[in-house]
Amino acid sequence: MKRKIIQIDEEKCTGCGLCIPNCQEGALQIIDGKVRLISDLFCDGLGACIGHCPEGAIEIIEREAVPYDERRVMEILVTKGPNTVLAHLAHLRHHNEEEFLQQAINYLKENNIDLTIEKHEEHIASACGCQGSMARDFRTEEKPSAPEVTAPVSARSELRQWPVQLHLLNPHASYFKNADVVLAADCAAFAMGDFHARYMKEKTIAIACPKLDSNKESYIQKLTSMINETKINSLNVVMMEVPCCGGLLQMAKMARDAAGRNVPIKRSIISIQGELLEEEWA
Repeated sequence: MKRKIIQIDEEKCTGCGLCIPNCQEGALQIIDGKVRLISDLFCDGLGACIGHCPEGAIEIIEREAVPYDERRVMEILVTKGPNTVLAHLAHLRHHNEEEFLQQAINYLKENNIDLTIEKHEEHIASACGCQGSMARDFRTEEKPSAPEVTAPVSARSELRQWPVQLHLLNPHASYFKNADVVLAADCAAFAMGDFHARYMKEKTIAIACPKLDSNKESYIQKLTSMINETKINSLNVVMMEVPCCGGLLQMAKMARDAAGRNVPIKRSIISIQGELLEEEWA
């Protein structure tokens, strides 16, 4: 019996994450900067992820199906590092494959591979799928110090146009002409307290979510029009630190390549607690 399954060319893969939201089984994750097929067991072979890979790094191959062998899978995964192994264990737990999970843990113990399984129980229990959807409670965590405020202060909004969602925006609108544009992840303004003052003052804004939004091809077309026809000056892509947000930068770069105009693109990464982690020109 032959079975269809995807194969990822790690040399071509840039870790953009555009394929991940389209894997309904959650079999793909970004591990150590590359997309990995966490478990052959849950790949349906339909290739929904293929059309969303801008590098052509994913293909469907057909091979003889053999009985699933968890020990053989573990032999392969341990060569890819502890993060990949832990993600695989999480995937098994999420799909209630307790027998395979125990076989995997036994393999680690028998081969003296110490991943301190007990320490990572929370990771194994909840890390399946996009790391950005993992629940966290900040109420007990220490937050960065901020100046004390004796009375409520109403900060001025720096929003200069409407609408802001990229699906609704007209790329030929007058406020895009020769503008400095901020392309922000939907969550960014909620995470960063001074988002308006830092990123929106005298800027034109567009927001999008590379994981949940549909028809991302239209996003690339709109960004291409902004670069080529409306002649925007610059594009600042403001993303959250979670892996799926990388698709936002990838779309901006694809639009710049399609436009053939080398508009400057800045990459800004915000932590889930609102701190600026990185900022550089892409």
